[in-house]
Amino acid sequence: MSTNASATVERVRSAYADDLCILAHHYQNDTVVRHADVVGDSLELARRIPDLQARNIVLCGVFFMAESAAILARPGQKVFIPVFQAGCPLADMAPADLVEQAVHELNVGPDRVAPLAYVNSSAAVKAVCGRHGGTVCTSANAVRMLQWLQGQSEAVLFLPDGNLGENSADRLGLPRESRRLLDLKERISPEPGVSLYLWPGNCHVHQNIRPDHIRSVRSNRPGVQVIVHPECSPEVVSLADASGSTSQIIAFVREAPKHSCIAVGTEEHLVRRLARQYEGQKEILPLCAAECPDMAAITEESLAELLETLPDRQPVTVDDDTRMLARTALDRMLQAVSG
Repeated sequence: MSTNASATVERVRSAYADDLCILAHHYQNDTVVRHADVVGDSLELARRIPDLQARNIVLCGVFFMAESAAILARPGQKVFIPVFQAGCPLADMAPADLVEQAVHELNVGPDRVAPLAYVNSSAAVKAVCGRHGGTVCTSANAVRMLQWLQGQSEAVLFLPDGNLGENSADRLGLPRESRRLLDLKERISPEPGVSLYLWPGNCHVHQNIRPDHIRSVRSNRPGVQVIVHPECSPEVVSLADASGSTSQIIAFVREAPKHSCIAVGTEEHLVRRLARQYEGQKEILPLCAAECPDMAAITEESLAELLETLPDRQPVTVDDDTRMLARTALDRMLQAVSG
């Protein structure tokens, strides 16, 4: 932690007053989170954007989140991210041109296939969803949005996280024979009886959480409760006591009885923050080491540098056509979850 960086952030915040709002994802480190006006998961941050009055919005997360903020921001507002290179390997697994091609190939038959993109995707992919009657989801509402879109079309293409798609389908009780994992090395064709096509992507942070981690913690900590993120593999989710988004994990920990021992399978910045918050009341421990290097790219120092040079910094921008179509997809989600 840098005392100078902290002082810089607070000095600039004071100078901008209500014209500056700092948003941070739960996976950011504590030295960044402590400066945030809003801390949340992807859904919570997206919900807050349209109502923000500040002209300058700083998003501490990864780039696709800043793109979403730029799409949802009003005219006259600017969105900044401290580190432009803070990307998302999961989002990179679904290039927009390949998604567009897949949607086209799946729609050559009589059944309409609509795309459902996890928010961990580029603005261009969200625009593909907007163009083809699809929408987006977060880990908090993936089950609901999958069910909603199934009511709008004969089949759904879920991307880019195959694990989240599989786990959402399990929650809905969709038969396994109605699902297909796409092989992107071959030509994609619609198949009779298939109502869910899954993109072959995954989050490396959550994919590295294995069944052995759960077996080990249960052996070493009798009575432990295990909750994992639904980006984990279906095998891991099936062994856990519960699965949920970051906001749902926080609620699970909050509502657990005193003296509970809870092992949490997700990005460890959040887990260690929860451990400190409930120290002496509950034992919260990481299921395994799970740090996202892209989230960690943003530091208190990079935030301070951005704020000190804000008038000269490049905001995150999305071209008008992409913005309009991606906004359509995002609005469909926000309307569905608020309805």
